[in-house]
Amino acid sequence: VQGKAADARILSAFALDPADVEAHLAQRIERVSRCDFVVDSRRVEARLERRLGAIRLASAPDPAPDADAVLAALLQGVRDHGLALLDWGDKALALRQRAAFAGVEALDEAHLLETLEDWLAPLLTGKRALGSIGTGDLHNALQGFAGWDAMQAIERTAPAEFTSPAGTRHAIDYAASAGPTVELRVQALYGLDEHPVVGRNRIPLVLSLTSPAGRPIQTTRDLPGFWRGSWRDVAKDMRGRYPRHHWPDAPWEATASLATKKRQGL
Repeated sequence: VQGKAADARILSAFALDPADVEAHLAQRIERVSRCDFVVDSRRVEARLERRLGAIRLASAPDPAPDADAVLAALLQGVRDHGLALLDWGDKALALRQRAAFAGVEALDEAHLLETLEDWLAPLLTGKRALGSIGTGDLHNALQGFAGWDAMQAIERTAPAEFTSPAGTRHAIDYAASAGPTVELRVQALYGLDEHPVVGRNRIPLVLSLTSPAGRPIQTTRDLPGFWRGSWRDVAKDMRGRYPRHHWPDAPWEATASLATKKRQGL
């Protein structure tokens, strides 16, 4: 051999028959169980190998790998490739977004990666793949990991939903580019003359207002200003498109309802 490491060149070699290797080097052959995380499938591949140092002589699937080794490989896979490998689901993802808005560091990505053994490992016990975690399990695990105090802080600062004057409930999107955003029919806000806010700094919710058919009609961070400004033109258009619904001149004084005028007795 000439050279070192990657630049080495083999100038002369002699082929060894496998039987000779077994006969003369049997005492140096090891039986090794390997657990490797495969990113594409997000699962652990377990194999039994017979090795002579770094040389693999034979390999076959391991039907009963060590459970701790499998778990360690899954956790290392998440450490190496990030939390995006997990199937978060809408509820768990929304909880992380709310925690970020509320400034609760217990559920930020860096801290979750540092503490995988505490919240993720229990969900992976006995499993071979990240995709085997049940629906909703990640959400429940995050709630338990965050603890009661942190969850109360999230509920106070970043509520999951906005309840309209009409009694309808709407999810708040804390990941929206414009800021915390809620989409709802404009009629659900009749009677409200103060813009809703969230967070310690009382950040105005971005209201994405829709027609009775769910079509967007206006986005605002100033509901009182909208009522007394462009509402007149919006209401005129809505009366032509949806004559069965109530479009008052002073919506801040009206009763919130998604029902038609007939059902409201108007």
